Amino acid sequence: MTTAILRTADGWWVRTPTGAAKIDTNATSTGELLADRAAIDAADASDPVPVDTLTLLSPVSRPCRVIAQMTNFASHVKDSGMNPATIPLTFFRKSSASITGPFGDIVKPGHVRFLDYEVEIGLVIGRDVPVGTTITEANLSEVIAGVVVTNDVSARDVQLPQTQFYEAKSYPSFTPVGPALVLLDADELRRFAELRLRLRVNGAVRQDMLVGGDMIYPPLQALQSLTRFQDLSAGDLVMTGTPAGTALSAPPKPIEIIGSLLPPDLKWKAFFKRQAGNTKYLRDGDVVEAVIATDDGAIDLGTQRNIVRYSQPGGAP
Repeated sequence: MTTAILRTADGWWVRTPTGAAKIDTNATSTGELLADRAAIDAADASDPVPVDTLTLLSPVSRPCRVIAQMTNFASHVKDSGMNPATIPLTFFRKSSASITGPFGDIVKPGHVRFLDYEVEIGLVIGRDVPVGTTITEANLSEVIAGVVVTNDVSARDVQLPQTQFYEAKSYPSFTPVGPALVLLDADELRRFAELRLRLRVNGAVRQDMLVGGDMIYPPLQALQSLTRFQDLSAGDLVMTGTPAGTALSAPPKPIEIIGSLLPPDLKWKAFFKRQAGNTKYLRDGDVVEAVIATDDGAIDLGTQRNIVRYSQPGGAP
């Protein structure tokens, strides 16, 4: 049975069938909490508090490393006009200052025009992993403590012309995380491919896909690659990609061919002129709900619900 960890401003909690039990720990970060597993296991469930009385924060604390896999679902690769068979295993970084809670606002900066969503499974690292560590199926559950719902919010008009992932995905509030950090044992982690990712905007389903059969590079391959060049620490977050259904998709092939013949400034001007008619980009007041669970409910990461707020060009809400 999974263990779901919740975080509030005044501490850490274990979700129980009837509420939430406080964890008696001095941990102030996710990494410190994961090192205090005895306190998690000893949480007193005899007098739980209702979960809906808690103001939940991201269960992944900051600062931490936030590392994301690029184009890691075949459906998303095809939707982007590429061939899944040719996609390498690649990563980019996000600032952990972009992390917000599961019910916090997503704030669009005033200069951003095209705000997009990407529901993703986040892997939370359970222990320090130095460069060169050997990771196998046998010890994978020691490296991955658990999983969380994340949303890789993206400013497409910053990302695409500049190929600038870091800025486009690192504005404050661009990484909603939670509501729960769901700790998994080895048997539960083996069900990773059975997780289904769903995202709705104002109640309408935009993304709905099982990991199995669509994810190109699963966690074992991703972490084996990362640890060839990157230290990882307990509490770090590795985001594993998104399926098809984002607002952004590739233009029809004839238009793409014509666009490739234009100078870059004209190409992007024409591209975003077409995108201006795309109603799927996030608008002020939109409600974005992201859910990840197995279809039988045995592993349930919960639902995050964020409202989109537009800031003014000067930065004020």
